[in-house]
Order: sequence, then C-alpha cells, then structure tokens
Amino acid sequence: MVESIASRLRGNAAATRAVSAPLSRWHYVAALALGALNTLSFAPTPHGGWLELAIFAALFAWLTRTTGWKSAALTGGAFGFGNLVTGVWWLYVSMHHYGEMAAPLAIAALVLFSLYLALYPAFSAALWSCCAGHAAAAARDDRPFSPTWHGALAFASAWALGEWLRGTVFTGFPWLASGYAQVDGPFAGFAAIGGVYGVGWVLALAAALLVQGADAWRAQRRMSALLPVCVVLAVIAAGLLLTRVAWTQPSQSPLTVRILQGNVKQEMKFDEAGVRAALDEYEQMITAHAADLIVTPETAIPLLPQQFPETFARSLRTFADNTGSSLLIGALGATVTPDGRYTDETNSFFGITPNTRLLYRYDKHHLVPFGEFVPWGFHWFVQLMNIPLGDLARGAPVQQAFTVRGQPIDVDICYEDIFGEEIARTLRKAANPAGVLVNASNLAWFGDTIALDQHLQMARMRTLETGRPLLAATNTGTTAVIDARGHVTHRLPPFTTGQIEAKVQAMTGRTPYITVGNTLVLLGSLALLAFGFAFGTGRGTGGRRQDSGRR
Repeated sequence: MVESIASRLRGNAAATRAVSAPLSRWHYVAALALGALNTLSFAPTPHGGWLELAIFAALFAWLTRTTGWKSAALTGGAFGFGNLVTGVWWLYVSMHHYGEMAAPLAIAALVLFSLYLALYPAFSAALWSCCAGHAAAAARDDRPFSPTWHGALAFASAWALGEWLRGTVFTGFPWLASGYAQVDGPFAGFAAIGGVYGVGWVLALAAALLVQGADAWRAQRRMSALLPVCVVLAVIAAGLLLTRVAWTQPSQSPLTVRILQGNVKQEMKFDEAGVRAALDEYEQMITAHAADLIVTPETAIPLLPQQFPETFARSLRTFADNTGSSLLIGALGATVTPDGRYTDETNSFFGITPNTRLLYRYDKHHLVPFGEFVPWGFHWFVQLMNIPLGDLARGAPVQQAFTVRGQPIDVDICYEDIFGEEIARTLRKAANPAGVLVNASNLAWFGDTIALDQHLQMARMRTLETGRPLLAATNTGTTAVIDARGHVTHRLPPFTTGQIEAKVQAMTGRTPYITVGNTLVLLGSLALLAFGFAFGTGRGTGGRRQDSGRR
C-alpha cells in the first residue's frame, strides 16, 4: 500500500472513518464513459460549451472520491482515454481507408495513441491530488478530498498545465483541448486573454467551484454554498461580456477574396490522372474572375513549381497581371542543388503578386508526425501505410507575411492552426503584423467525419485569440470565412466543388494573448500549484490515508 498525501484528521473516530473503502472498478468505467460523453461537447454539437461545464463538474466530483494520487491518476486517465479515443477515432479512417493499413493494426494504433494522450489528464489529476488533497470533509464522511477554494484553483491549474504539455511534448497534439468546446460557450471571451489553455483553466475552475457549492449545500452550509456559485455566475458573465470587447480595430479597406474548394478525391490526388485533373480544375477556377486575393487548398497542385506545365504557369501569371489579383497556391517546395536535383521537399504555399516576378513562398513548419515526418524509430510503422509525403523538411518557425494591396496576410498550413501560441508568436514578432490569417488544409484524409467540424472549431479559436479574421481553404471541406469575433460568415458544404466570394476586413492591434502567449496561464498555474502544495489545508499534520489505487 502506498501512503497518500497528509490529511488533517479529527480525533480517533475521524481517523477510523478516514480509511476509505477501495474504489470499485466501476468508478473508473464511469470516468471513461464520462470522457466519451465529453466528445459531444465539441463540434459539430452547437453550444457544447455548456454541456462541457456540466461534464467537468461531474469529473471533479468524481475525483473527490479518489483516495490519493494513484486513484486520482487512474480516474483522470480513464476520462482522458474515453474522450480522446472517441474524439479522434477518425485517425482510423486516415490510417486504414486512405493509408491502406490493415484494420487490426489501425485499431491498435488508435488505442495506443489514445492511451498515450490519456497520460496527460492522468498527470493533471495526480498533480491536483498532490497539491490540493486534504480531509476537510473527514469529520462527516469518508471522502479524502473535500472541495475547497485552493482545491478548485489547483484543479484548474493542473488541468491547464496537463493540456499545455499534451500540446507541446513530442511536437504536441492539442486536438480536443477543453477550451475549444467553449468557442460557442460561456467562457469564449477569455480566449483573447489566455488562449485556449486559459479558457480551459477557467472552465475547470468554474466546474470545481460548482461542486464546492453543491458539497456545502448538502452539508446544509447555505452561506458557504452561496459564494462559490456566485463566483461561477460572475465568471460566466465576464466570459460573455468579454466577447463584446474590441481588442483589435479595422485596418485599411476590406479585401475581396475568393476561396476555392476543388473536392479532389484523396485516392486520386497524387496519381497522374488526378494531378492532371487538378491542374485543369484549378486553372479554370482561379482564372474565372478577379479578386484581391484568391486562395487554393493545401497541395492543390501536388507538384513543384518547376514542374508546373508551362501553359498553366503562364495562364496564372497573365491572369494575375491583367486583373490585379494576388494568388496563393498550395504546392510542393524543394531545394534545388547545383547539379539540378531536388532535395528537402516541403509542404508549401506559393504566392503570385501582380506585375512582379518575385514568387512568395511559405514552407510548413509544424509537421504532422507519421504523415509529414517520421519520428526516430518509427519508419517501420510508416512503411505499413501508403502515404505519399512521408518525410518532409521544415520551414522556419517565423516566416514573412504575404502582402496583398499593401496589407500583410499570415499563412499557415493544415495542422499548424491548432497551435495558437505559434500564430501569436508570428504576430508578436512581426514589425508589421498581419491583419488576416489564412489556413489551407487537405482534410480529405479524414473522410466525412467529425474531424472536419473539429478543425473548423479550432480555427475559430484562433480568431478569438488574435482578433483577426481567418480564411480556411480546404480540398473537400470545410472551406469557410471566419470573422474576427469567431463567427463563421461563409461556409461551403463538404464534398462539393465550389468557391466562396466574400469581403474580409483586416484588423490591427494586439490582444493580450498575442502579447504574452501562454506565459500568463503557465506561470499563474505553476504559482498556484506551488502554493497549494506548500500551504494546502492539513499538510504536514495528523494521520495519513491509505491510497486504495486500483483493485
């Protein structure tokens, strides 16, 4: 048996009650089911942030039943696995249907990956237990942890820290970070201050305070129940009111844009017939009529610019010069050696500016593991799939913006727009920060799954964090225009060929999140956890409880 953290015990009778009964395996099964239910908080569920608040309150209430850091970690890990295996099941579609991996191996890979991701909520729950566990409730029942103010702050801080680690370690995978479900929820207004992890911190705090209020109400301590509930209501009101704050302001005149969705099937995208069809289709769509900016999806033309047919390249250049249209074309990049060989292929965007022969280039920096680069020791795994772009070179972390009619445009590709700190860093370091964000993706890898709506939801979070509109250009969906307040103003149906024509207002100025990034949330969380660990109620006094762990 492993001793749990120190607890304040009141007399021998309380000490006897303090040894809680072993937790049933059904406790962990319920935590797993709760995690699976949390997937419904995310897109495409409308206003799922309210559901997520209720689920997180249930999660925290479930954690208060644990008897030490081990059982807390198992509870958090079960919740995380349930959430992530049901939330990213579309990876099976990528690996099996498009990567041609055998179904049993694809299922095993999905389960193992979800188990890895579940380590982070397990870490958060264990950290909360170590920093906030105490026996304020020991005098009246056998629960080792009682909801308190410092316990609520520690839960919020541990949860935010765990999600940040999940989004950072081994290049990071912040998909389904809890803050994303709040895009249409009560805490969306905090995105401009603390980013997606700050929103998750506020969510976890509010959930824990609701449990604290309910606990005090059951104990017939009415006044003690009132204050945490009032704080939650105040936080909700603040989150709703903050969405009305104009952190950025319009800059110059609106741009006319056209965003193209070619709907090229993934299974034919890289074969000769598919490339030929894409060249014909996008040439026709691009040159249909003028706009200040015309954007294609990621690798719309899966060739190097040097490999573009001369007629195609000349047609685009002539159209840009004659109409004053700027073009952003998704294609492949490479370094040309002195002997004419192509090395260090990149996933790139090329920009054509009217009446200049300079070609803008953006190279994707944050690559997808196993899809665009192969982690050390995993080449055998990638060889089990049929992936045409398996090991690419990286672009620089911060690259220059593309300029359209004197207005800078920041470009990123697919996976990169789920890393808000990197976009904020680019805006923070720019001498003339961009007023519009552009993301180009090829979501055909995920088929007709919830991944499409989840990706759009994350793009909306980027607009809330930065106070800037975003143009999402995708191959099969979801192509959209999102304004600076996170509202989708235009959207094409998935798996259709078409285009969006819109006017987009560039913005200037900085949100607090652009200025400080994740620093505020991380330093604040570490400070609160250290305070809870050092000065939490009951540390260093009385007896100790036995951690039941897993039975």
